[in-house]
Amino acid sequence: MKTLYILRHAKSNWKFEQLSDHDRPLNKRGRSDALLMGQELAVRGVQPDLIISSPAVRAITTAVLVGKELGYEPRDIKVDEQVYAAGKKDLLEVVKGTPIEVQYLVLVGHNEALSDFANMLSPEHLASLPTTGVAAMQFDCASWNDISRDNADLLFFDFPKNYK
Repeated sequence: MKTLYILRHAKSNWKFEQLSDHDRPLNKRGRSDALLMGQELAVRGVQPDLIISSPAVRAITTAVLVGKELGYEPRDIKVDEQVYAAGKKDLLEVVKGTPIEVQYLVLVGHNEALSDFANMLSPEHLASLPTTGVAAMQFDCASWNDISRDNADLLFFDFPKNYK
């Protein structure tokens, strides 16, 4: 079995107009929501073998904050340039490139690609991933190369507003 957690980055700060899209940080709510979702994932027993993140500041920060709540070391987060401007097929290639020994994978990135990717794999239709939203799926296969909608089960679809 392979388990994939598709996590959209938390709410970013648009206050600094001079910053590039890539360099936008999280805002206060984003930081709080990332910690909240990390805690909720910890309650669910999530223990990732690998976290892959977009290189954007808001995505890496989300990965670090969520990972911290899951006991995952920031230095172990794999930053993948391809995730930043990816489409759903690019994200599938990133996931399929995951080492076979990884059973539990967290992928942190951006919408609309993440929502499209989640819906490409989910046996149930999912709404658009809100900021810090996570879609969790389990696949009945031994290799990441074999994940598909045909062997997927949706475990949960969760986001911060469920707790406010």
